[in-house]
Amino acid sequence: MSVLTRNAVTLTGRGDKPLIFLHGYGTDQTMWRYIAPQFEGSHSVVTYDHTGSGRSNRHLYDKHKYGTLHGYADDLIEICEALSLTEVRIVAHSVGCMIALLAARKRPDLFERFMLLGPSPCYLNLDGYNGGFDREGIAELLAFLEMNLEGWATHLAPMVMANPERPELAAELQAYFIRNDPDIAHHFANVVFLSDHRGDLARVTTPTLIMQCRDDIIAPMAVGDHMHAAMPSSELVVLDTHGHYPHLSAPQVVAQALHAYLGRVQAQAA
Repeated sequence: MSVLTRNAVTLTGRGDKPLIFLHGYGTDQTMWRYIAPQFEGSHSVVTYDHTGSGRSNRHLYDKHKYGTLHGYADDLIEICEALSLTEVRIVAHSVGCMIALLAARKRPDLFERFMLLGPSPCYLNLDGYNGGFDREGIAELLAFLEMNLEGWATHLAPMVMANPERPELAAELQAYFIRNDPDIAHHFANVVFLSDHRGDLARVTTPTLIMQCRDDIIAPMAVGDHMHAAMPSSELVVLDTHGHYPHLSAPQVVAQALHAYLGRVQAQAA
């Protein structure tokens, strides 16, 4: 099976520059439906599902390979190679951000720049670092997920969406979560929430935009500040949005930040 089939790769757009969108935990490439089409006139747009998510081939989910985020980073590199892409621009959300950064550590020659939405290198509070969760809280979250995916999704979706006046958003996110295979969802969650990639940040020299949300329990403001300080070629912008999924709740805000950043890049290159 080709990597393009394995990861349900979708190709749109007609521009010269390749732009790949990476989704976060528990969702799939359709989370980008409000944003990705806005770049089809200027970019060759690629969206795909991480192995085990969405329309990917779940039979190819290998717990050993995907026991770390490096397995997903290797998939991204494979997709770039299969499509013969170079000077790739990446827009990524949540754990997709660290997947992209790990891919850049392995193959820096493939990537031109990153635009990261709600990234976090570590979700745990460790050694004076505020990742947002203590170990006990993460353990309870993972135990609840293992016991009851639907109950976990119902509980978590409104909290991380953080738009109580628009309950339909939490309901949509809950539906995303529930569509996942319970065993894969639990395994992937362990990998995501227990990983610590703070040490990888300084080794990524690809120019990077960090988009931080003002009110995000998954990636607090302190995380964005930490990443910006640790990454030598980064800039930080704080979006006036709530929750961890602004590409669903406030896509116009995210798109505006992306257009502004890429506009500055184009102006500098002129």
